[in-house]
Amino acid sequence: MGDMVTFTSNGGTAEGYIAGDSGPGVLVIQEWWGLNDHIKDVVDRFAAAGFVALAPDLYHGEKTTEPDGAGKLMMALNIDEASKDMSGAVDLLQQRTGRAKVGVVGFCMGGGLALVVACKRPDAIAACAPFYGVIPWATAQPDWSALSAKVEGHYARNDHSFTPEMVEELQAKLRGLGKDATLHIYSETDHAFFNDTRPEVYNADAAATAWARVLDLFRTELS
Repeated sequence: MGDMVTFTSNGGTAEGYIAGDSGPGVLVIQEWWGLNDHIKDVVDRFAAAGFVALAPDLYHGEKTTEPDGAGKLMMALNIDEASKDMSGAVDLLQQRTGRAKVGVVGFCMGGGLALVVACKRPDAIAACAPFYGVIPWATAQPDWSALSAKVEGHYARNDHSFTPEMVEELQAKLRGLGKDATLHIYSETDHAFFNDTRPEVYNADAAATAWARVLDLFRTELS
């Protein structure tokens, strides 16, 4: 359904997968595996739901199916460059849609980066939906005070990388700063419960509930 596109990123260029002809813009941030078929399918699903969705390729062509390789790619990611690529993708979505407001959703590593870009582009990001978001880089911790988006996150009860206690702590921090933040914790779920290409962790019921919530968030906040 979608196509690869090249866009401007801080004087250079980056690539991403885009789909959708009309509607609000949604930035889709990859898991640590890279821009794979699952993330492209998520982009296509947003397009089918009436959005213009774009997933920037933050690894610039690299991807893997092995956890060790994914960990290495994630830790080697240049956060400054990734932030510029995400910001360039936001600009492209604004241009394509003719709308100032953009939503962002991300998964695993991308869930953390969704929060990062929401803090870096409060002028554009009006709604943020992180899924089991991890921010493992000390230099990438967001300036939470800059956040203006409504945040509705989706987290797993049995997640050891971002535990329910950490979720509750983050929600309390954001609300303490006066932010509009609700972080859902789904019972009987594991990390990556939304990824239907991984049957060992996929939870169809939780994924369906989360997807409906994300669509409602974006339709409400980006209108």
